[in-house]
Amino acid sequence: MRSRGDGGQKSHLVPYLCILLFVLVFLFLYGGSFFGSHGQHTISAIEYGSRFSKSIGWGNEENGEVGKSEESFYGQEDGGDNFTLKTLPVCDDRLSELIPCLDRNLIYQTHLKLDLSLMEHYERHCPQPERRYNCLIPPPPGYKVPIKWPKSRDEVWQVNIPHTHLAHEKSDQNWMVVKGDKIVFPGGGTHFHHGADKYISAIANMLNFTNNNLNNEGNIRTVLDVGCGVASFGGYLLSSDIIAMSLAPNDVHQNQIQFALERGIPAYLGVLGTKRLPYPSRSFELAHCSRCRIDWIQRDGILLLELDRLLRPGGYFAYSSPEAYAQDEEDIRIWKEMSALVERMCWKIAAKRNQTVIWVKPLTNDCYMNREHGTRPPLCRSDDDPDAVWGVLMEACITPYSEQIQRDKGSGLLPWPARLTAPPPRLADFDISTETFEKDMEIWQQRVDSYWSILSPKIQPNTLRNIMDMKAYMGSFASALRDKNVWVMNVVPEEGPNTLKIIYDRGLIGTVHDWCESFSTYPRTYDLLHAWTVFSDIEKKGCSAEDLLIEMDRILRPTGFIIIRDKAPVIEFIKRYLTALPWDTVAVVEAETNSDSEVGEMVFVIQKKMWVVDDNFKDSA
Repeated sequence: MRSRGDGGQKSHLVPYLCILLFVLVFLFLYGGSFFGSHGQHTISAIEYGSRFSKSIGWGNEENGEVGKSEESFYGQEDGGDNFTLKTLPVCDDRLSELIPCLDRNLIYQTHLKLDLSLMEHYERHCPQPERRYNCLIPPPPGYKVPIKWPKSRDEVWQVNIPHTHLAHEKSDQNWMVVKGDKIVFPGGGTHFHHGADKYISAIANMLNFTNNNLNNEGNIRTVLDVGCGVASFGGYLLSSDIIAMSLAPNDVHQNQIQFALERGIPAYLGVLGTKRLPYPSRSFELAHCSRCRIDWIQRDGILLLELDRLLRPGGYFAYSSPEAYAQDEEDIRIWKEMSALVERMCWKIAAKRNQTVIWVKPLTNDCYMNREHGTRPPLCRSDDDPDAVWGVLMEACITPYSEQIQRDKGSGLLPWPARLTAPPPRLADFDISTETFEKDMEIWQQRVDSYWSILSPKIQPNTLRNIMDMKAYMGSFASALRDKNVWVMNVVPEEGPNTLKIIYDRGLIGTVHDWCESFSTYPRTYDLLHAWTVFSDIEKKGCSAEDLLIEMDRILRPTGFIIIRDKAPVIEFIKRYLTALPWDTVAVVEAETNSDSEVGEMVFVIQKKMWVVDDNFKDSA
């Protein structure tokens, strides 16, 4: 707890007390733990050397602008403005699973006026300045280094996610089972009790795919699993060279996504509510919902139209639910309304069996153009950008295809894995040449080879699994890792060119994000973070580098790694935090020079230690 004046001074000391109070308020607002409403959530205070660096916190100020200092907070090459951060506050252990922008306590305490029927309470709501934390998230007591992939697909340490309510609630569906000190995952789901592998083969069989393989000879690569549970569907797709973005909110089945990521399965916290999902148009070959309890016919079908925006030409929607079989009066009503809606959207039934129906999206705009005048849902306005997603509201309209897709009668993508290295058609949207694309791949292959050489003394073949590229550009960092047994969350900053559609066209996955805010994931969910000029970028926006360091620590697993590639003053700035953070330096090297390198660019490799918190914030390797 931060100290306050004792209030017992004599009256002639009032002026001095006023000055002291002003100083304490300043320190409280800018140097300490921001979410004051939780009480005692830190055990030490921030102590600086010769310079105090203002912490702006996550998110923008109330007027929509982020404060920006007139001079760089990284100092100069000669080491000016030098300071040493001795300690950082440590959050109360009740916050060991904190997701700052998806914190239900924040919603309750601030009485946000949200429409629960529209799922607004599961969307991102980042804290205002007076309610922000500025502390390190501790692991739960007894935390262990996670079990490694591929074994982790089927079992995790119970102590790392000490929540067993889903095992009891879904015991008849084989989601998860508690066995001793582990939680095991038999591969079941709400509509596939006998295993995701059999269910996936059944879907492929319904579509008459060769050998009952859902990847359809490489033509299905990216999948969106809505309401994914613990992501067993996505986990079992990986053996077929299919990568799924498993999506679920932090709802009453809380910790679903935490379990998925602990298992080493790609996943993201999100909800079909009022805003677009953070993925560009035409990102997925298949969308899937197994009893995801979504009202698809609400608001003129706006949620189904969001799936339509995300599906590629000829993409599928596999829907497993009682409505598909029409067992009772209410199911029949919903099925009739949903069938009428998708027919007006020009979807056709590709297959229907038992409680599963699979619709297919048209390849061209022809059906849209042949609808009767006034048919709803309408086509989206010509000035609507279907790839604008960060904070953009959904609209109940159909996203038509581009002239190129209409001409080519499809997306023009090669099967996987050829599409990974072939120049994708949407390069032309950014005036990026084939030569530039190929050069980018060559540069990042060299860089990744260099990174692996640095990391090799510290890692085994299965040490790393969940990787995040915090500024992915065209996804060539992830492409260079294609021979490693890893997956990469490619993050494209929201303020830059929206190259995420190139990344999806290459058969990779990712999301848009603003690094002035906290990421939508649980703590301790990534093994490696790669930050290429991310700190330089947030400096231009006036955001807090201190907050970004704390956020990176939050989402990084203990024993995980950070690779920071940035200008030398940034590296020197971060070095001054190593005493306060549970991080160790692995290497600091000059970056190799090429046409894409900044002058003076450095590579800083860090490893997060296993640490425990006591009254003096002691950490141990």
